[in-house]
Formats: sequence, C-alpha cells, structure tokens
Amino acid sequence: MLKKRFLKTKCKVEFTVPEAIAAEASTVHLVGDFNHWNETATPLEKNKKTFKVTLDLELNREYQFRYLVNSQEWHNDWHADKYVPNPFSGDNSVVSTYPTE
Repeated sequence: MLKKRFLKTKCKVEFTVPEAIAAEASTVHLVGDFNHWNETATPLEKNKKTFKVTLDLELNREYQFRYLVNSQEWHNDWHADKYVPNPFSGDNSVVSTYPTE
C-alpha cells in the first residue's frame, strides 16, 4: 500500500507490504527506478505484522517498482497508481508523484 505526503519540494511515499505477504517474509526489499533496480539498496523494516519504508521522491514523476521478498519472490503493490508491462513478463507497479488538486 502507498501513502503519499506532498511537500513543496518532494513527495514522501510510505511503501507497505500487505500482511498476507509479510507473514511469509523474512526480508523485503523495495526495488525500482529510484534505486536503479538495486535488489538490496532499500530494505523495508519489519513493523508488527508488516514491512514498511518511507522514501523522499522528486515531484512530478512516475516511478516503477516491485517488492522482492526473501531475495527470490517478486510482488507488485496492488494499491499502486497504475501498472506497466516489464520486459521479464508481468507488470511493474507505478507510483506517481504528480500532486493532485
């Protein structure tokens, strides 16, 4: 799930893995455009029943991303702003940092 907070110069986005996925996870990493698809650069922190991380992202952009669970299972965020096909089969989640009026 995504929670966004728009500030003057950036958008704070909280990424949260659903409890159903988190229940089976020992590690979760956020992988996407913002970290050059580095599979270990952005670990999520375990928080009670789920995993979370907050990133500061540039305004007026769209970022593709996925969650990597236990270093082997790829998951989308089913509350993403949209989805786009990826070159490896399947879709990537997209978060938009365009402020809404």
